Amino acid sequence: MKNYFAESSHLQTNDFIGLLIWMCGFIPAVLIRPEKLQIPFFVCFVFFCGSCFGMLIWAVSQAHGPGDLFHEPGTAPNTGWAFMFGVTAILGSWGSGTLGQSDWVRYSKRRYAPTLSQLVACPATIAITATIGIIVTSASNKLMGGDIQWNPIYLLADIQEYYGSSPRVRAGVFFASVGMVASQFSISVVLNSVSCGMDLAGLWPKYINIRRGGYIMAIIGIATQPWQLLSTADKFLSVLSGFGVFMAPATGLMLADYHLIRRYRLKLSDLYRGDSTSIYWFRHGVNWRAFAAFTAGMWPLLPGLAGNVNGWNSPQWVGWVRLYNLTFLVGLAIAFLVFLGLNWVFPVVGIDETGPFLEVEDVIDGVEKLGDVSSSVRGDDTYRKRAEASIV
Repeated sequence: MKNYFAESSHLQTNDFIGLLIWMCGFIPAVLIRPEKLQIPFFVCFVFFCGSCFGMLIWAVSQAHGPGDLFHEPGTAPNTGWAFMFGVTAILGSWGSGTLGQSDWVRYSKRRYAPTLSQLVACPATIAITATIGIIVTSASNKLMGGDIQWNPIYLLADIQEYYGSSPRVRAGVFFASVGMVASQFSISVVLNSVSCGMDLAGLWPKYINIRRGGYIMAIIGIATQPWQLLSTADKFLSVLSGFGVFMAPATGLMLADYHLIRRYRLKLSDLYRGDSTSIYWFRHGVNWRAFAAFTAGMWPLLPGLAGNVNGWNSPQWVGWVRLYNLTFLVGLAIAFLVFLGLNWVFPVVGIDETGPFLEVEDVIDGVEKLGDVSSSVRGDDTYRKRAEASIV
């Protein structure tokens, strides 16, 4: 297809058409209530597993093994720092999902329902998919040669070209692509649309709900031109791992606030009051300690992020890049300690206060009103008794 976009835009006409088709499916998905998404997510998971194991079986069977790259030793100039960068990349890319877990575990029917998935399913899926990716990349490179292709979407295009775009390979590539698209579709809805919608709804609930927040996220996402991130694989991976620069400090101050400063005590009713009567109002609605701790944990890592993305290898950047390789550990630790220290020197009010979402008096008053309404309609207090029993 002829490209009508400038070369500097890093955008192809056919890719842009794909983006429009994607949005036609993504926008209606935002309308689905979060508690109704379990079945669609399960379907996407089945499709993705079929694609992963299908490509694994094809690659290993055709290459008669995992390939030569799987057995090659590491070529990094410093294996230790390269290892830490790998840890940082994983923690950074999964950091947003970790912080957003509360958006979804609140739909659990049991208190400890998410424990098994967090301790077993998450690490297992990360390890399995990463291992499959390494084996498929190694075996396909042995089979087809050329440049090493880590991106599964580009690899499917190479497979179709390698087999001469025969009808069978086009069908196989289509079904494999369905699994990859379904995976990205579910991730976009879970981690981007719904989570962002929940955050924006909490920030401005009078005008924004979860759906409107998801639409705002979609508009901003297109405006950021994500195809620029995909222009090169190296830059894409560098930017992806760079998310830890922002996720690590946020995680550190949240851990310090909940575990050590407040010691698991929350006054739920005050969380939903946006005025000075709430203990979480701080100063004019802003907790400056959190911003200070976040900045302290973030700024030492920014030079290393810039040096890593742009490939600056001069001696004056080596120290910054190595510090960046420890992003999640350093950023979390700095923000954790700074936030803890600021709250010790400048304590906030209401640290020891705790309370339910509704006070007992409010619950009783609500039951009384419900009883009055039901009595006027039914002529008895049947509904009132049911309401009182459900509250208890």
